Amino acid sequence: MAERTAKQLPARGAELSAGAPFHPRLGDLALDLAKGGKIGVCVALPSDASASYQLRPPGGGEDWRAKSDGSTLRPVPIPATHVTPMQRDALYDHRAQQAALPVTVHYEDGGTCETVLVLTPAQVELYSIQFTQLITARESAREHAR
Repeated sequence: MAERTAKQLPARGAELSAGAPFHPRLGDLALDLAKGGKIGVCVALPSDASASYQLRPPGGGEDWRAKSDGSTLRPVPIPATHVTPMQRDALYDHRAQQAALPVTVHYEDGGTCETVLVLTPAQVELYSIQFTQLITARESAREHAR
């Protein structure tokens, strides 16, 4: 028989939490789970005078407060602008039946992240057809430009 363990009760407000607390600095954008994902600029930090974060909508508006422990706050993700393939070989894993293409993700703030684009065999075939069409269109455009 499997060993039984006591059920742990969730911490109060844990239903709002989906990860580690976020402790923004002044001027940081924060997403507040307690406000349905509303985004605000941190305009005041918890201190002796205030027991909570004070947030304000980025374009202005009515301020609100968030718990000082940061349990309902999350960083605002920086949007990706585009993805470029890296100068590395794509790999095919026959056991997982998927291909992996190394790519670089580019973000609005100028940051980048290296990762892999995972493709199923059907996707590889589809993109092979589409790339063949793109190469043909490029060659045709070159011939007409002469």
